[in-house]
Amino acid sequence: MPFIIDNARVGWQAIADTDTIKRHALGTIVSAIDSSLGGGEFIYLQGVGSTVVGSIVNYDDNFVTALDTSATAGPSRPLAVAMSANVANQYGWYQISGLAVAAKASTVSFADGAGLGAGSGLAVAVATGTVIQGAIVRTVASAATGRVTVAIAINRPHDPSDVS
Repeated sequence: MPFIIDNARVGWQAIADTDTIKRHALGTIVSAIDSSLGGGEFIYLQGVGSTVVGSIVNYDDNFVTALDTSATAGPSRPLAVAMSANVANQYGWYQISGLAVAAKASTVSFADGAGLGAGSGLAVAVATGTVIQGAIVRTVASAATGRVTVAIAINRPHDPSDVS
């Protein structure tokens, strides 16, 4: 079952939809519930090319996304999981808390409770060297949906800050 927004307002863009029209103010955060994944929080952002459902993206102060590599030095940025194939010049929801289903770039399995560190293989622009703070693996990799995914528990995840 898809996530359903539980905020009392008519006209919300569905969590799993993408649109060429900006339906809400960028940066809007809502709560939503899924019958199997439970509750979560979602932020409304502008997409970037090559985004697939489950892509991990970072976003800037203008609420524009970029596929996240988390492997390059620089300032820490907030991360989110794409809920749709929300490509460039489109708008959609990204999960920032709760149990999220992230796309993986390989079939390498993860142990339950593993942190997401170097070489995790999550589907980001560069599939190696990924580090995500505020995320932990909850289920091992699955290919049941025709794509390789992993369930991760997230709580406002972010890139590690550049400490060099």
